[in-house]
Amino acid sequence: MTNTGPSSPPLWGLLPFATTASLTNPPYIVALFVIALALSVTSIILRRKQQEQQQQQRSPSPEKATATRGGKQADQREPGKWTPSDFKMPTPDPYPDWSIEHTKPLPYRPFRYGPKYNQTMGLRSVKHTDWIELDNHFPRFHADKARRIKERADKCCLTAPEAYPAAVELLDDLVDYLPARYPSLYRRTAVGIDNLWSGESFNTTRKPLAEDPMLTCARLVQDDLAIMIEKSDGQYYLLAAAIFLPGFWRADEKFGMSLSELHTSGDVPQFREKLERGMMNFFRRVKPEEMVARNNYFFQVDDDLAWSWSIGSEDDAHPSWSKSEKNRAIEHHHFRSERQTLRRLPKTGGVVFTIRTYFHPVMDICEEDYVPGRLASAVRSWGEDVSRYKGKERYGDILLEYLDKKHEEQVKRGLDLGREDEVRAYPY
Repeated sequence: MTNTGPSSPPLWGLLPFATTASLTNPPYIVALFVIALALSVTSIILRRKQQEQQQQQRSPSPEKATATRGGKQADQREPGKWTPSDFKMPTPDPYPDWSIEHTKPLPYRPFRYGPKYNQTMGLRSVKHTDWIELDNHFPRFHADKARRIKERADKCCLTAPEAYPAAVELLDDLVDYLPARYPSLYRRTAVGIDNLWSGESFNTTRKPLAEDPMLTCARLVQDDLAIMIEKSDGQYYLLAAAIFLPGFWRADEKFGMSLSELHTSGDVPQFREKLERGMMNFFRRVKPEEMVARNNYFFQVDDDLAWSWSIGSEDDAHPSWSKSEKNRAIEHHHFRSERQTLRRLPKTGGVVFTIRTYFHPVMDICEEDYVPGRLASAVRSWGEDVSRYKGKERYGDILLEYLDKKHEEQVKRGLDLGREDEVRAYPY
């Protein structure tokens, strides 16, 4: 039998001075019984504490924890039916010292050392306060979106009638959240919200609204946005989208697809084997009170935030990494990382994705301590399926050569590799 707690010392060992005569005396027998009982209770308490500690160490991932907490109620809910929740997103504190000139993008570096590459949902819990992240790249994102709205609004922004109430709810949440979180950029008005930097005013109370609510949402934030709606078959479908800066995929092509189709149509590696079941359970059971985030990363060999033209025109029938120039100079390599949040809208039950892209030249991020070595190890850990999905064959040789060189330079100047955990922690 395996011990689950500290073993108790033998009872007799606690009484080295007891004599044979004293042990036959009733008061001593009573005392021994009390001591034995106390030791037994203490042993049980210690075992239970250790079991609790072991259970905490084995605590489930956010997606499993969410499934457990919301499981019973979610399993009893009829697919496609949602009872409105009275949960209201808490009013956030202002972002500390936020400035459209000086607040830099958060340094997301969501890659891990090899040799093993783990394909997981990678969810972590986040506070509602941190729902939307804005920074001094806002002007570029705003300009790119404005241009794309003029050129491709009908292809990038789509809302099905059954998702319209969820899109309105998302807009209302942003109108409440943004002026509280970023008061130097946004002001709440009697009829909606003003952008103090751009001079734009949005009336979000008029009926009907002046434009698709998803389009207004897109104008307000740096993120792309999507809403998944559950139908009576229990599947979630992409039925509202404002995807203006996708890089590698097209909203009109994916619109109306189920969650599984979205991933299988994009050849996401190991989706069926490792991701599908957990993802379906998460969507079914996530509650409005909870919000999670995940990060991913890719590489581009061009500098276009909106669409990576190196894989072909956005209007090509089949854009592909096979169309990109092989081994372009490192100056053309860009690191693209997405921070995605997921939350359920309390009134309509739609599940909202926010997709915030962070976009930097590879040469810039490699000036940061530890990044080149860790990134090189991560790229080398990709299997054939992940390498194909991320287009490694077109840029891998040049990229790895550069990363190795920068890592060697950092080590030669005295970088203490043993201190990395003190300096950087995933996903930063």
